[in-house]
Amino acid sequence: MIKTPVKGMPEQMPADMEIREYALRLIKETYGNFGFSLIETPVIEHIENLTNKQGGENESLIFKILKRGEKLKEADSQDELCDSGLRYDLTVPLSRFFVNNQNLLPYPFKAMQIGSSFRADKPQKGRFRQFTQCDIDIIGDGSNLAEIELISATAEMLHRLGMGNFKIRVNDRRILKAMSAACGFDAEQFDEICIILDKLDKIGVEGVAEQLRGMGLGEEGIAKYSAMLAEGTDFETSKTFTDKHLSGSLDAAIAENMETIISCVRSIVEGKGSIVFDPSLVRGMGYYTGPIFEIELIDKKNYSFSIAGGGRYDEMIGKFSDGKIMAPACGFSIGFERIVTILKDKGFKIERKGESVAYLLKAGLPGERIREVIVEVNRLRDEGNRVLISPRAKNIKAQIEKLEEYGYTRIVKIEN
Repeated sequence: MIKTPVKGMPEQMPADMEIREYALRLIKETYGNFGFSLIETPVIEHIENLTNKQGGENESLIFKILKRGEKLKEADSQDELCDSGLRYDLTVPLSRFFVNNQNLLPYPFKAMQIGSSFRADKPQKGRFRQFTQCDIDIIGDGSNLAEIELISATAEMLHRLGMGNFKIRVNDRRILKAMSAACGFDAEQFDEICIILDKLDKIGVEGVAEQLRGMGLGEEGIAKYSAMLAEGTDFETSKTFTDKHLSGSLDAAIAENMETIISCVRSIVEGKGSIVFDPSLVRGMGYYTGPIFEIELIDKKNYSFSIAGGGRYDEMIGKFSDGKIMAPACGFSIGFERIVTILKDKGFKIERKGESVAYLLKAGLPGERIREVIVEVNRLRDEGNRVLISPRAKNIKAQIEKLEEYGYTRIVKIEN
């Protein structure tokens, strides 16, 4: 028997679980205050739903589940071996859930989901193969109020969790398409161009240009694209960028929509974080159709990753109903594991109400004495204290040290 967990599948110690449960309570409370309702979907999803070319590179990271019994024996090819898989995010299951239960739900519907997702990814700090996701989504609101609410709720939650100063990056998939069109790139090559653009922070503008050449794109278009990217990624207003580069390629309503989102969010998050327009922001999922956004910590020295991301996916609902139910949708997901990692790195401690007391009972105590201790222990618990009752170990010094490590501030030794 192997005592270690499967690679990338985390185990949680009691102290870790205290932090996780604290964060989850605060997340539910904050999102609940914004009107989001908690739902739950299964971790196992139909394989057809997971492989519909909506999940980007995550579709190559699916944990597939084999068919069972006779159905497995009847499979003739590798594609027929599985009929389901572990979900890689919560957006695809939510879309299916909404279509299946629409008559029972309010409209627009503000959903909150918290649960495990699975990706056969390379494990690293803050990234696991099994991880908890916390999503909020608004289905049925096609206005920019949805984006403003989602970003505002997430920013407030991160502020309450003590994440410190953070930066919100926003863009629009339609702006990305306009950038490609302005450079004369073929629309069919858009997804491949986005994959390259997503590497900008690692390979730089020259690296992006070199990989675009590898696609066979024209030098004039590459030069124009590079000039756009060379201007930077932190714009206080999107109009600075769109008016200069996309005046003939972008619908004015899209540019105005982006400006409204930025200005409204900025007024709400002032003092907690900042918001910028980033023309290089891509987001990897293939289902995004409009505004997209990410949140990163200012502390890039220690945390160079984003801690939340999302966007608008107006076409997803229709795919689950053969186009019969068309509902706009927008969502935001936080990197819960990364947030917990940051809290632990900061030495975060839970503030307890009441006292933490440990009663250690010597072996061989008479039944009447044990009863007296139990009555006293339960009285303290009724008063709101955390009270542990346990047999005294032979090495009581080590036992007390471990209890103190777990937050017990008073030790009561019952000798007789």
